[in-house]
Amino acid sequence: MNSSLMLRRFFCFNSTTTAVAAASSTSSKKKPLVFLGSPQVAATVLDALFNASKAPNSLFEVAAIVTQPPARRDRGKKLMPSPVAEFALDTGFPSDLIFTPERAGEDTFLSTLRALQPELCITAAYGNILPTKFLNIPPMGTVNIHPSLLPLYRGAAPVQRALQDGAKETGVSLAFTVRALDAGPVIAYETLEVDDQIKAPDLLALLFLEGSKLLIHELPSILHGSARLKAQPQDDSKATLAPKISVEESWLSFDQEASVLHNKVRAFAGWPGTRAKVAIVDNENDRRNIVEVKIITTRVCDRSIVQGDEADDITYVKDSLVFPCGRSTALEVLELQLPGKKVFRAAAFWNGLRGQKLKKL
Repeated sequence: MNSSLMLRRFFCFNSTTTAVAAASSTSSKKKPLVFLGSPQVAATVLDALFNASKAPNSLFEVAAIVTQPPARRDRGKKLMPSPVAEFALDTGFPSDLIFTPERAGEDTFLSTLRALQPELCITAAYGNILPTKFLNIPPMGTVNIHPSLLPLYRGAAPVQRALQDGAKETGVSLAFTVRALDAGPVIAYETLEVDDQIKAPDLLALLFLEGSKLLIHELPSILHGSARLKAQPQDDSKATLAPKISVEESWLSFDQEASVLHNKVRAFAGWPGTRAKVAIVDNENDRRNIVEVKIITTRVCDRSIVQGDEADDITYVKDSLVFPCGRSTALEVLELQLPGKKVFRAAAFWNGLRGQKLKKL
């Protein structure tokens, strides 16, 4: 058996007998809870649950963890467990209670979940659709941490779409899960102001940190059943969608206003990033080289545009490259990256041109 299959087996093939044994050993005073999550931000929530479960007056314990199957990550493309699985193993959580079904509706997985008899399931960026058969298992329901102020930004990319829209305020919601997309009753929410320079990965981490605090605060009422009574139905007429981001969206068009482009750079930071094509022009040798660059950090120009000889000239002012944009606005690019190279500060990139001109396309 090759190493990839061995790793897959290590995380995925757990017997119902093991689950039943684990369930029977659960303390009668603590209610079993199953956590579902995959990326690093979800590990923050799991850490909060682990810590809260150790308190003397804790009502629950984490009976099992469900996460995405191992995937090939980093430059070496090694098959690696999800960040949640990795974190759980590092804390000493039993490997046979970490489940990685391809789909949450698999019969074998659902049978194992029923054997665990979870009182409640909690999801945080799990990344898999939960079918009705799953939702019917925990008697207290399934609760999700969603990084938006529901019913705003329902869907896969709420933080990215909020930043792309230039939202000045966002937040995190704690809601019961139903079959409709992020449409369940809201138990509680936390509101945050959005700084105009914050990028998606940082905002996402902040929202899940606040979401974990909100969850721990509300868990007693959820386990007692009173949260179900106080939860507020969402107003579907106010719902907005946050569809998954595609790589094709990463291109910047400088015909748009600078504020629109700046918001997109912040929203798509991390993945897929934002890209643009520029021309490096050598007038002495009459050469024009088209280069693709990744735009890393920007700000909206707060001064009059410094125009070059032509309308498409990119100029350098102090610490930034100034790109002329739509409606007589300008975008300052502070950091950028060439394919296969490290991230450059604007000054280093400009000095590397050695007197050649830079033009937008």
